[in-house]
Formats: sequence, C-alpha cells, structure tokens
Amino acid sequence: MKHIKTIFSVMKKIIIFLLSAITLSIFSFSLRAQNRKMNVEDFEKRKQAYVKEKAALTDEEAQRYFPLNSELNQKKFELNRQHRQKLEKARKNNQKISDEEYRQIIENDVDLKVKEAELEKEYSDKFDKVLSPEKLFKAQQAEKTFIQQEVARFREQEKSKGKNK
Repeated sequence: MKHIKTIFSVMKKIIIFLLSAITLSIFSFSLRAQNRKMNVEDFEKRKQAYVKEKAALTDEEAQRYFPLNSELNQKKFELNRQHRQKLEKARKNNQKISDEEYRQIIENDVDLKVKEAELEKEYSDKFDKVLSPEKLFKAQQAEKTFIQQEVARFREQEKSKGKNK
C-alpha cells in the first residue's frame, strides 16, 4: 500500500509539472504573439510620426492621409500575400514544373505589378484630394526612407545577435 502511495505521489508531481510546463508554453507563445502585434503597432506609430514630421503634415492632414495610406498598404500587402502563396505552391512542386507553369508564374508576377500600379493610380487620385502634391511627394519619400532605415536597423540587430551566440 505504501508503495502505491509513493507511485501515486510521484505521478501527481509529474502531472503537476507537465501542466505547469504546458501552461508556461502557452503563456510564452501568447506573449510572443502579443509582442509581434505591439511591434507592428509601434512600427506604424513611429512611421507615422516620422512621415508627419518630414512632410510637415498638419494634424488634420495626417488624420486624412494616414488612414488612406494604411488602406493602400493593406491592399498591396494582400496582393503580395496571394502572389507569395502561388510562388510557394510552385516551389513545393519544384521537381516537376513545366514551362507552362513557369510561364504562369511570370504572368502572375506581371499581373501583380499591374495591379499594384492600378492601386497606386487609384490612391494617387484620392491622395490629391487630401494633400498638396509637394506634401504627398515628401510623405511618400519619407515613408520609403523610414522603411529603409528600419530594414537596415533590423539587419544590424540580427548581425549583433549572431555575433553574441
């Protein structure tokens, strides 16, 4: 009987340990997902502040420009996501891709560029109603510069992480 109680006690401790480990894993995963979301929100806030300053946007102009710009970026992101999915599917079937399938990939790439250009044109007309041509140009250039700086900063962080390992 004493032997059974000992086994039961050990099993109870193992179960508690496993439940704790699972709970910790779930919490950790949730925290990382939340951090990524916060990082995206933080990135967007910093980008908007940078663009607003560099393009000298008033509060009113910023309130009208940024929602439109975010809408455009979201649509472009979705187009690119669909394109990436098609490319990924082709890569998975890499062993047996025919010339026709390669031709289709190239056509999809061209279609993506055309659709992006159409979106740019559509939103250019909308932006004209919100900002002067000078401010629109400066805002677009500032956004490109900000993104380039962020990519460079990210690469530098990744390099230093690699050196620390």
